[in-house]
Amino acid sequence: MELILASGSPRRLELLRQIGLEPRVVVSRSEEEKTDRDPAHLVCHNALAKGQDVCSRLGDKVPILAADTVVALDGEILGKPRDRQEAAAMLRKLSGRSHQVLTGLALFYRGKVLTHVETTQVQFSLLSEEDIAGYIRTGEPLDKAGAYGIQGRAALFIPTINGSYSNVVGLPLAALKELFAELDVTENDALSHTGNASGGAAS
Repeated sequence: MELILASGSPRRLELLRQIGLEPRVVVSRSEEEKTDRDPAHLVCHNALAKGQDVCSRLGDKVPILAADTVVALDGEILGKPRDRQEAAAMLRKLSGRSHQVLTGLALFYRGKVLTHVETTQVQFSLLSEEDIAGYIRTGEPLDKAGAYGIQGRAALFIPTINGSYSNVVGLPLAALKELFAELDVTENDALSHTGNASGGAAS
C-alpha cells in the first residue's frame, strides 16, 4: 500500500524519502487561503482543503498526507515573496528577531482524518544590507515562505531554533510518526517504490 502526498513540494518529498518512504505525489488543486486569520487556524484549514481535494478524487483506502506551512512574525503571515524587493523587505523584518514557522498536517485514511499544527521558534541574526542582497542574488528566497530556506544558505543567518527542524523545512516528521500511529498506518502501509514526484515549493 502506498502513501499519497498531496503536495508538489520537493522539500516535503525529500523529507519523506529521508525516513525511507517513497510516496506517490498527487498535487492538490485546492486554492490556498491567504487571509489574516490566526496562522495556526490557517495552516490547518489549508492542509484539510488540500487533502480533501485529493481524497475526493482518489478515495482514502490508502493514507493521504497534506500539509501547509507559513512563517509568522508577531501574528503577521509572511508568504512567498512576489519579487526581489518583497523578499528583501521580509528579510529586513526577520533580521535580529524571533519568528514562528507553523505547519498544519492533515492525514486521511479509511474514513478518518487527523490534524496537527506544529510550531517552531526561529531566531534570526542581525542582517546587513550586504547579507540580504547577497542572499537574494542566489535566487533561493523567491519560492519560499518568509523568503528563506533553513536547509539552504539561510542557515548562516539562524543561530538557534526551538522546536522541530524538519518543521521549518516543511514537514514535522516526529509529529507525522504520531499521526501514523494513531491511525494504525504501519511503515509497510506507507511504503511504495512507484512514487511519481513533481516539482513545487513548500506551501
